[in-house]
Amino acid sequence: MTTKPALRRYRAPDWNEPIVMEMSRAGRRGVLFPALDPDIADAVGPIDGLLPAALRRARPAALPEMSEPDVLRHYLHLSQQTLGMMGISLFGTCTMKYNARVNEAVTARDEVAETHPRQHPDTLQGTLDIIHRLDLALRELSGMDRFVFQAAGGADAAYTHACITRAYHAARGELETRDEIITTIQTHPCNPATAATAGFKVITLMLDEHGYPSLDALKSVVSNRTAALMINNPDDMGIYNPHIKEWVRIVHEAGGLCFYDHANFNGVMSKIRARELGFDACMFMLHKTFGAPKGGGGPAVGAYGCSAALAPYLPGPLVVRDNDGAYRLEPGQDDGIGRVREFFGNVQQVVKAYAWVRAMGADGIAAASDLSVLANNYMTRRLAQIRGVTVSHPHLDAPRMEMTRFSLETLHAETGIGVVDVQNRMIDFGVDAFWLAHEPWIVPQPFTPEAGEMWSKEDIDYWIAVLEQICHEAYTTPDIVRTAPHHQPIGRIDGAALEDPARWAMTWRAHLRKRAGQTASR
Repeated sequence: MTTKPALRRYRAPDWNEPIVMEMSRAGRRGVLFPALDPDIADAVGPIDGLLPAALRRARPAALPEMSEPDVLRHYLHLSQQTLGMMGISLFGTCTMKYNARVNEAVTARDEVAETHPRQHPDTLQGTLDIIHRLDLALRELSGMDRFVFQAAGGADAAYTHACITRAYHAARGELETRDEIITTIQTHPCNPATAATAGFKVITLMLDEHGYPSLDALKSVVSNRTAALMINNPDDMGIYNPHIKEWVRIVHEAGGLCFYDHANFNGVMSKIRARELGFDACMFMLHKTFGAPKGGGGPAVGAYGCSAALAPYLPGPLVVRDNDGAYRLEPGQDDGIGRVREFFGNVQQVVKAYAWVRAMGADGIAAASDLSVLANNYMTRRLAQIRGVTVSHPHLDAPRMEMTRFSLETLHAETGIGVVDVQNRMIDFGVDAFWLAHEPWIVPQPFTPEAGEMWSKEDIDYWIAVLEQICHEAYTTPDIVRTAPHHQPIGRIDGAALEDPARWAMTWRAHLRKRAGQTASR
């Protein structure tokens, strides 16, 4: 039996820190630059001639003037206030893994940070070797024939597939008729959004009682107009569609392509391979499943892999390994879609993901998948026992995969406290607020935690205890939850201000102008 952990006495630091422009003092400097060397001045010539008159500023830029210690202390205070909200983060639908500090150190080295993609390939052999080796590793995990890392995140990779779908059907003379892409209501919204952006009509299938659309629903919309199927499996409720091979067969028989959005790969990695299920292409998120940072620690990478039949349409440049072991770059083929982003994409993140794959190895990746599913089902059983919490599709007793979607609909109906209130209260305990759900909310008042493989049982138990405490407060002292957070440097913002441009500003100059106008009107 799990012993309920004691909740820590937590309070985030509050420095009441002014913004940097308010700390500026005229003439204060952090660095004093030496006078220009006469030899350089003679070689360069008059500075006024280096820029056209139309590009010169009429007055100096309004930059903050501060000493180095002032700047250091200011950003240290800001980081302390922000890091006060970074505790146990079971941020669902976006797998949060530990980002090894050694990877940050390696990618900050000149060999990575100071290289340029326009260098001669002979000077980029190490970088190209890592890109190629990660390509090979993801081929093993997916069964695909080629990967590229140009796409900047999952939505960008989904858009890559939408563009490749367009190019593939255009090459076959069928683009005018194949103008529909099928997806489901539980597929990540980037799939229908990118399909629409690429010019396709989107058909969205609803869920049946099993938690996924039926085969009959799919058959009813597949036709000679079908360009592709774009789908997640498992979805964000942790439900795996066991008929997925049949789905692929039906779409293929109609002449369409099949794209596997592997945003939720953590629970099935090493267990399934997209190509063996019949898919023509898939996407992995390096900034989620493969240990590279995301969000403020990003940027992201959507690794896009496809079959040999789709490889001619990939965006270039492509890394090619010759028989002598040397690497060179090839542009995308004439039928290709062109670039979806610049050059090789976010190479630093590729290096970090490659380090994660090599450190884990095949056995480690399989164990991580097992731990992810185990932790998620442990959480599912524990959270379902909390008053006010229900599980999506509660009649389904089969184990969920890497995450489960829960609902606070009962809590909201009985106390008036909703998921946003609970989010705000969680950070009072040093626990990061949970993720709710992608829109539209097909589960009322949703939240979607994901433990993954990296969080300890003690961390998971503490997270559950925090949620249990907040639900208890909702029933006994709801105002504590409704007015949270209480232990953070900021409280709830006035949401009405976001709808009134007179009350917010995007620049310091606009802030001064609007503040002056507000003062004058009083």
